[in-house]
Amino acid sequence: MPLGIAESQVESVTLLHLKGTLVVGGDVELLDNKVLALLGRGVTKILLDLGELNYVDSSGIGALVRAYSTAKEKTAAVKLYHLTRRVHDVLQVTRLNTVFEIFSDQEKAIASFGEKAASTEPSGQGG
Repeated sequence: MPLGIAESQVESVTLLHLKGTLVVGGDVELLDNKVLALLGRGVTKILLDLGELNYVDSSGIGALVRAYSTAKEKTAAVKLYHLTRRVHDVLQVTRLNTVFEIFSDQEKAIASFGEKAASTEPSGQGG
């Protein structure tokens, strides 16, 4: 099943619900273009819901990494949530689970964007 992407908004976070496969070709291109379009609109908080992603190949993993890297370059963030066992295993084997912020709970994932923003403020460390 080709990749489908549904977009929704929760507070200031844009959720992209991925469904189907994320493999070389049109699927990867679709995700790349979607993320670039969001960043181009000034979106800085993107949460990818991978709960209905049946299969991801190495090109699909590359697309996730590109989304993360491109967002980071633009001082935005891409985080993952609701991973299927298969996708979780692939990220673990590739050790990308140490790169991405991954959540199983949507509320915690959304809250993490606020915590991240708060932690970038200067702290009053004296000494």
